[in-house]
Amino acid sequence: MSSSVIVWFRRDLRLADHPALGAAVETGAPVIPVFVLDTADGPWRPGAASRWWLHHSLAALDASLRERGSTGLVLRCGNPVDAIASLAEESGANEVYFTRRYAPREARLEQDLADRLDADGRTARRFGGALLMEPESEALRTKAGAPYSVFTPFYKALMQALPEPQPQPAPEHIPAPPDMPHGDRLEDWDLLPTKPDWAGGLRQAWTPGEAAALERLDEFLDGAVADYPDDRDRPDRRGTSRLSPHLHFGEISPRTVWHRTSRAIDSDGRTREAKGGASFLRELVWREFAHHVLHHRPELPDTPLRPEFADFPWEANRDALRAWQRGRTGYPIVDAGMRELWTTGWMHNRVRMIVASFLIKDLLIPWQEGAAWFWDTLVDADLANNAAGWQWVAGSGVDSAPFFRVFNPVLQSERFDPDGDYVRRWIPELAELPTSLVHKPWDAGTEALDRAGVVLGEDYPHRIVDHGKARRRALAAFEEIRGS
Repeated sequence: MSSSVIVWFRRDLRLADHPALGAAVETGAPVIPVFVLDTADGPWRPGAASRWWLHHSLAALDASLRERGSTGLVLRCGNPVDAIASLAEESGANEVYFTRRYAPREARLEQDLADRLDADGRTARRFGGALLMEPESEALRTKAGAPYSVFTPFYKALMQALPEPQPQPAPEHIPAPPDMPHGDRLEDWDLLPTKPDWAGGLRQAWTPGEAAALERLDEFLDGAVADYPDDRDRPDRRGTSRLSPHLHFGEISPRTVWHRTSRAIDSDGRTREAKGGASFLRELVWREFAHHVLHHRPELPDTPLRPEFADFPWEANRDALRAWQRGRTGYPIVDAGMRELWTTGWMHNRVRMIVASFLIKDLLIPWQEGAAWFWDTLVDADLANNAAGWQWVAGSGVDSAPFFRVFNPVLQSERFDPDGDYVRRWIPELAELPTSLVHKPWDAGTEALDRAGVVLGEDYPHRIVDHGKARRRALAAFEEIRGS
């Protein structure tokens, strides 16, 4: 019998369509599955909401491993290179298999681990599995040989080059070594909030784990996908897949999502389901694009990709930032989104764009502040997608919306939440206002406010800025960097 193979789980917390795990099982050697909690300091350590999800996802993965013959997940914490190398020495394992990542620190860790193992006479094997296609693919290059920086050509190239995904099933049996190395107890990592326990909304909204991810995808394909092209912009409807945290933690692979979606819509290309499925898969390619950009432009998370934005005249307004974070700006659609985020760890994508535009352009607060807040509060806090989204709204990234595109929060609210259902759900103090006023309570007269039981400035805040004036101020600031 050959020595054991270590499978280093990272953001790939699943058994199905896991090339590294599948290859390890195919060797016939005992498999040691391990997860390392990276304790290094830095700005991109998992935020509080991500830590909550991670706890439950690891518990689900451990249970799935045990169902297939493994003695469970070995948990270690510290520097991943040191932890994996130490585990290899303890267990006598000669090979370590893992799924590659694309963030700068993660890529450095992979190389450092390979060098460390090689020095010890051991081997590291890196596998794909987090993306549909790897960023080095020649098919995803322009005619000049450069990576794509505009989405639509990237999308067309990927659609032409992408082979039909054939996701692998989960291994039926995962052999365990006679003596499994020791590990930490998950409970001792203190990933869950206790004092106070603020995670009630997360528990109500989400079930982490691979089984839940597959169930959520099937539910979406059986229902909402038909109306996805229209409903994906409607926060008042259950029109999106809500797969983003499952994809972020790798509880489901993008190949599985693509395969199941394609299978569901291939019967008749003229159906609403087919059109909805195609629109949904296009959004999956946006995720792909963000990760490719991060791979080629590692400065994406904290540095504007358009250099002129380095001189943008931002304002350091901590009071305004705090009002935005707490959902107390006086703009109902903005505040509804921020309260949904705080309660559930998630926000509808259309509302993400609205609240980002408000922070950046109405308040002139740097997009990095918003990205950091999202990083701490989102259960799908993905470095590539989060940074790309914020730079897109700011106008400072690749293929971004122009800075002068300033979202009007009232018009956006009236268009995408026409009956005010989303606002009323998250801003219950405005629930009794008529629909014509629920998006702009400052226009309500004393009589309407009295009937609704609302005192502006007490029950709900006054607007912290006037949008019209704020827009003009933002455009003037943009003209400063254009003329410099």
